[in-house]
Amino acid sequence: MKKFSRKKKIILISVLVFLLILNSILLIIFTAPKLELKGEESLVVNIDGMYQEAGVLATYHGENISKEVKVEGKVDVHHSGTYKLNYVLKKGIYKKEITRIVIVKDIEAPVIELKGNQEAYVCPGKTYEEEGYTAFDNVDGDITSNVSSTTEDEKVVYTVEDKEGNVGTNERTLIFKDIEKPKIELTGGTQTVYLGGKYTDAGYKATDNCDGDLKNKVKVTNNVNMNKAGTYEVIYEVTDASGNTETVKRSVKVVSLPKGGTIYLTFDDGPQEGTTNKILDILKEEGVKATFFVTSSGPDYLIKREADEGHTVALHTATHNYAKVYSSVDNYFNDLKIVHDRVLRITGQDAKIIRFPGGSSNTISRNYSRGIMTTLTKEVINRGYHYFDWNVDSNDAGGANSASAVYNNVIRSLSSSNLNVVLMHDIKSQTRDALRDIIKYGKANGFTFASITMSTPMVKHGVNN
Repeated sequence: MKKFSRKKKIILISVLVFLLILNSILLIIFTAPKLELKGEESLVVNIDGMYQEAGVLATYHGENISKEVKVEGKVDVHHSGTYKLNYVLKKGIYKKEITRIVIVKDIEAPVIELKGNQEAYVCPGKTYEEEGYTAFDNVDGDITSNVSSTTEDEKVVYTVEDKEGNVGTNERTLIFKDIEKPKIELTGGTQTVYLGGKYTDAGYKATDNCDGDLKNKVKVTNNVNMNKAGTYEVIYEVTDASGNTETVKRSVKVVSLPKGGTIYLTFDDGPQEGTTNKILDILKEEGVKATFFVTSSGPDYLIKREADEGHTVALHTATHNYAKVYSSVDNYFNDLKIVHDRVLRITGQDAKIIRFPGGSSNTISRNYSRGIMTTLTKEVINRGYHYFDWNVDSNDAGGANSASAVYNNVIRSLSSSNLNVVLMHDIKSQTRDALRDIIKYGKANGFTFASITMSTPMVKHGVNN
């Protein structure tokens, strides 16, 4: 056998060693475990949102060994930043690693919410008056102050940007058309008038969202027959410049005067401890209702008692200071508001029946403002009040210093065919002492007693200023 030379032996051995090494390398390569990411290698998650781990797929010799993979790192969705997740697989002599990058940041646009309607109707020829809006961002919170708006043709575009540069928008469509009917507001409700008398409308207001005051354009149809008892309608109709029409109706009751006449006992300037409480006792015992024109003086509990026992709590004045009350229209209504708010607080009633200090016929107001009573008697009606003077004067604030004088002044002025509005003062002891006898006289002579309501025909003096 031919022997190999030394050189050839070395070459042969080297080839064999190379083949063995190559085989080992190929064996390592083709038998090593495999590791790959599920999902994206790099992704962005909204702060305070949810990060859903997609996981990895690990196999070894065709077997799923994903459970053997360990994850290094953690994603905190509540704090912005870049997070690195390492997935590590160790299998025998093998170690595999793979990485995923998760970026947590604010990627959510802020939200603008509009107040009012998404479609806004605007009066023709007018500009849109902003109804308001709010803007809220998931990270920055309330960013309403950062909202900018621009009007483009027939829409308003609202835009706001958060600190991360995310932009939120919203739009409001503008429709230049008046679709709203005018409003007619009646002073008072149903009116009651007496047969054969004169019907005087309690008043009304008419306003329109586009045209403003339309009172002068109201068409009033009066169907009241003062010569026949019954219930009638007064119809008010007004149309705005866009053709929108509103119609309202008022019921008017025409009734006969009560047989024997009606007495309305009215008391000014109270309440006062020692007189008002005793007067309330007498009225309760006699089963009679009265009307109290109160001030800001005296204890609250007496006003509450007046209301609780079914009497009418009406408004007189807060201060009864002529120089203050009659110095201007504004001063009068400011004073009236004080006593109005007191009654509202104590009784929960929105009192609308009033009596002017000194009556509507007073002349003392001339000293402070010429013509003010002419203005006030009209303006209180426009504002929804009814005012009452009197046609029977007890003179308890004048020369009637005794119970008998008060009694005589009242009974000799009563009319069995009229409404008798009796002026008295519940701060006067002589009035307190005369009251029961006045009531007994009225009952014995066929009179009825009642408290004043918004349906009671107003008894008014002639205005002297």
